[in-house]
Amino acid sequence: MATAFVLINAEIGSENEVLKDLKAIPEVKEAQLVYGVYDIIARIETDTMQDLKDTISWKIRRLDKVRSTLTMIVV
Repeated sequence: MATAFVLINAEIGSENEVLKDLKAIPEVKEAQLVYGVYDIIARIETDTMQDLKDTISWKIRRLDKVRSTLTMIVV
């Protein structure tokens, strides 16, 4: 099992839309709006590290209105 927390910056005013899109991704086990430097934090769980990388690269980072991400892999 591979787990990571992903901090996400969204375009201004689109935080709720991005949150809704994130929650539709099966690998996203939890996602919350937060205040501070980042707009959203998401917990991602996959079977392998490659699946984790693919989910973040191809499903999360490519969501419309996601400006940037910071990934913290749980060890």
